[in-house]
Amino acid sequence: MVRLYEYQGKQLLKNVGIPIPEGGVASTPEEARAIAEKIGKPVAIKAQIWATGRFKAGGIKFANNPKEAEDAARELLGKEIKENLVEKVIVEEKLDIQKEFYTGVIVDTSREVRAPVLIFSTEGGVDIEEVAEKYPEKIARMVVDIFRGVKVYDAFNLALKCGVPTDLLRPLSTAICGIYEVFRKYDARAAEINPLVLTKDKKIIAADCRVTIDDSSVYRHPELGIEIAREMSKPPTELDKIAWTVEESDYRGVGYFAQMVKEIKEPGYIGYHGIGGGGAILGVDALNRYGLKIANYADTSGNPTAAKVYRIAKIILSQPGIEGYMLGGFIVANQEQWHHAHGIVKALREELANKPGFPVLILICGNKEEESIEIFKEGLKDLPIRLEIYGSEHVYNTDFIAQRMRALVDEYRKERGVKVS
Repeated sequence: MVRLYEYQGKQLLKNVGIPIPEGGVASTPEEARAIAEKIGKPVAIKAQIWATGRFKAGGIKFANNPKEAEDAARELLGKEIKENLVEKVIVEEKLDIQKEFYTGVIVDTSREVRAPVLIFSTEGGVDIEEVAEKYPEKIARMVVDIFRGVKVYDAFNLALKCGVPTDLLRPLSTAICGIYEVFRKYDARAAEINPLVLTKDKKIIAADCRVTIDDSSVYRHPELGIEIAREMSKPPTELDKIAWTVEESDYRGVGYFAQMVKEIKEPGYIGYHGIGGGGAILGVDALNRYGLKIANYADTSGNPTAAKVYRIAKIILSQPGIEGYMLGGFIVANQEQWHHAHGIVKALREELANKPGFPVLILICGNKEEESIEIFKEGLKDLPIRLEIYGSEHVYNTDFIAQRMRALVDEYRKERGVKVS
């Protein structure tokens, strides 16, 4: 799922008629001041990041005048909050809140439902799961028939189930119906307004929102400006963007890459190349136990071509500061593994010819395993690297593989005169 920033989500809400606070998006302190001057009253300045808990992390500030808004924006812009660089802020009117509500649509993938579920609660500002557990009488749900959609009386019924006063039914129904329209129109996996607030002057306004778009439908919405059609907890790095072009242009198998560390500033990081999600994660866990960390997480499964594997391996090896490369094939795969062998051999030969002693550990298991191991041995025999190759006899022995990787890295450090911890 691709998460939108708050300012993007609020624009979608506005497009369907849901009231949002007066304000705008700023990339500089001067822009923040201009927006505050236009609003002409106290404002909130909110960092735009893909992370929850912004307020506690110092990502939301308040200002009584344009000068204070400019100062607050200057403090936030360029700052890292929860490993996210703040490049934009919302400057919007500070709301005088009387009551907080919640409304949202999520996809329930359980066997019994398999449909969108529309939710309304009179308890906003907290996790909806917490409300469901502590205050079940304050939450109402409706499984949506996608062919029928959501009608105004459906929204009325949801609000009435939670005891909402009749004078609030119409403005609340606008938000409840509107959030489903955003969900449907933009192919969302989840769309939530939290909190949906009642101000002291009796207005219903979407104070905050969260919208995630289905990866497979991103191509249908170029207007959203999404660079990478997959869920990420922080903005993509340049390598992430390059890796996405590999996946975007070639659907033959999986070619996933996520850079975990943008800049390596300490020893102990290796380039990690997994095959299959679950087993590969077990390998990561074992590496961590033996004092190694992964600079990236990559996965080439689902029978990708040698060319696709080659390009992902090249990206992994291009990370400055890594002290080794590991193929973590902790799965007996039914895909023909010699495609991995051909692609990785080509990448290693191109990237490591001038890195004598560089640690490389290969674990490859499954269909064409013996042939793949021979391709690795023959293709890398004259490369001046520190190489170990293992097959399915060690597919479940994550500790052994992690120990051997750590031993290779330690030898490499000693050879270069680096202290071994």
